[in-house]
Amino acid sequence: MSAGSASSSPCLPVLVFDGDCGFCTTWARFVARRVVGGCPVSVAPWQGLNLADLALTPDRCREAVQWVGPDGVAASGHAAIAAVLRAGHRPWAPIGLLMMAPGISWLARRTYSVVADHRSALPGGTPACRGDGHSHG
Repeated sequence: MSAGSASSSPCLPVLVFDGDCGFCTTWARFVARRVVGGCPVSVAPWQGLNLADLALTPDRCREAVQWVGPDGVAASGHAAIAAVLRAGHRPWAPIGLLMMAPGISWLARRTYSVVADHRSALPGGTPACRGDGHSHG
């Protein structure tokens, strides 16, 4: 799913992930098929996108998964995951709402950080998941 040069602009909304990370790619495929399949949502690796069109940078995309909503507003990390879940089918949409609820959002943020920090050791993880000093994908 990774491309070598930035070239395309997906339709919004879009979930932008690290296409060089096997763990991220595995989960992005799951999201595309099971969460938002049939919905007007794009799921794309940042390496093949024109990031300037999305007001994103490579560093931001290496740091965490990104969501650019239909209004062009971006969210990162657990907030991006919650946004794509809210855009998806049942039971995903209510889970996305719950993830951002007061008292639960901090747990979702921490869980995202722990998973991202250890993604190279998780199923689908590859040495590329360790990154080059960046810990989230």
